[in-house]
Amino acid sequence: MRVYEIAQLLGGELYGDGNHEICSVADLENASSSELAFAEGEQALQQAAASQAGCILIPEGASLRGHTLIRVKHPKLAFIYAANALCPSKLAASGIHPTAVISPTASLPPSASIGPYVTIEDYATMGERSVLAAGVSIGAGVKIGSDCTLYPGVRVYPGAQIGSRVTLHAGVVIGGDGFGYVFAEGRHHKFPQLGKVIIEDDVEIGCNTTIDRGSLGSTVIGSGTKIDNLVQIAHNVHIGRHGIIAAQTGISGSTEIGDYVIIGGQVGIGDHVRIEDGAVIGSQAGILPGKVIRKGSVLWGTPARPLSEIKKLYAYFSHLPDLAQKVKELSRRTSKE
Repeated sequence: MRVYEIAQLLGGELYGDGNHEICSVADLENASSSELAFAEGEQALQQAAASQAGCILIPEGASLRGHTLIRVKHPKLAFIYAANALCPSKLAASGIHPTAVISPTASLPPSASIGPYVTIEDYATMGERSVLAAGVSIGAGVKIGSDCTLYPGVRVYPGAQIGSRVTLHAGVVIGGDGFGYVFAEGRHHKFPQLGKVIIEDDVEIGCNTTIDRGSLGSTVIGSGTKIDNLVQIAHNVHIGRHGIIAAQTGISGSTEIGDYVIIGGQVGIGDHVRIEDGAVIGSQAGILPGKVIRKGSVLWGTPARPLSEIKKLYAYFSHLPDLAQKVKELSRRTSKE
């Protein structure tokens, strides 16, 4: 694309050579004269002065001499749109690979792409332009919306429902049994795991994440939520819209998470917790069972506490060696007296 075309696409102000051709995108440090970069923030603008990028997206009101520029309201967001136009994803060709095993009762549109060794069981359905990569397994009665991508080795157990524009990365397992047992008569009896998983539109789930089916109801992932690699979500968890959940987080059964919640890496959440809208849980925090995290709260630590309180505690912890030394000295003086 030529720079003026990118400016038109983004609705930005062009400064410099509008006919210069841009072929790809890159970061400021490594961009060549045929690539687009962005600079957001004072430090990035300083770095941009030495960049070789053919065009740089900068914030409205900013300036940068000696470069072809496009001024936009949000350079990083504009960069995403430009990257999607310059580097479109390589869609798999529609059609069914000859090694795929598909039930005659399954319903697939002609625009779907079914890769090698995919298995699709009875009465499963898929929407337009969805892609199942090599080795994907789709259980009986699964519903998959339009424009979804399931990468190699994804497993979707029977009865799960997946909305449109959902991306499941390699190794994701949707709908395995929840971890629920009743101890009686000297042993553990498995509680029925008869519910399902509902994944709403525009969700992305990272590699090797597992989401268990509800025991009797449903496990629900709200629209627009993004889940990192290696996350475990237990049975009957309800996660709201547009949340962020980082890697290695574990969420115990029947937890309710509101909209726009951010959960850092390696967070552990006990069962029956309620996290209200807009809360932020810092990395490696631990939330005890049954707790309620109020709307907009920022928590950290184990057990999780308000961030302001945790900072004070850590400041006290850092002085413990000095305090211990003073106590020892006082103890020696007392014993001599």
